[in-house]
Amino acid sequence: MPFRPKFITFDCHGTMIYFDMAGAARDFYGEQLGAEKIEVFIRDFSAYRLDEVLGAWKPYAEVVHNALERTCKRNGVAFDPEIAAKIYDRVPTWGPNPDVPAGLAKIAPHIPLVALTNSMNSQIPHNIEKLGAPIAHVFTAESAQAYKPQMRPFEYMFDMLGCGPEDVLHVSSSFRYDLMTAHDIGIKHKVWVNRGHEPANPFYGYTEIKDISGLPGVVGL
Repeated sequence: MPFRPKFITFDCHGTMIYFDMAGAARDFYGEQLGAEKIEVFIRDFSAYRLDEVLGAWKPYAEVVHNALERTCKRNGVAFDPEIAAKIYDRVPTWGPNPDVPAGLAKIAPHIPLVALTNSMNSQIPHNIEKLGAPIAHVFTAESAQAYKPQMRPFEYMFDMLGCGPEDVLHVSSSFRYDLMTAHDIGIKHKVWVNRGHEPANPFYGYTEIKDISGLPGVVGL
């Protein structure tokens, strides 16, 4: 029989929401850098955002600002803080990946859906309302005072839900932000949504699906 969790917990941006930081970087720097260099810039921007969330909590606007400033320095590009602010302001405007609303709608009547997101309290409602399915609980990095891949957001979520790692199925498209930490904190049941962000890593033990349309089958729905 498929595992029927008490909660299905999700990474939000990238997994459910189409997280278009790459598109934002192309819009502001693509013409200046050209096709080859902008791809390097985008990879650096992603790496620096991850590095920025590993320390003490700070507002996500600062994460974007600092990561962009470091990326510009590394790539020999003049940094403009107004561009960082404009990129940050795009985040709440992004909607779901196309496969998400229908996939979530099949599950929501049966199992509570939970978003565990590296987001600000003021940002995430705008993204969640675009998902097209009820999300029972939303837990943010701001509330946890820590960003994934740190363990504290997961611990905060367990405390708020009154459950443990054995009670959830965690779903993410990212090993580095979610699934590695989920493994370390004892979440046995994990789903990797293979959106092409990262290579497979079977060591961490998961069910692979290509998009959220495959998730109902994982839990027998």
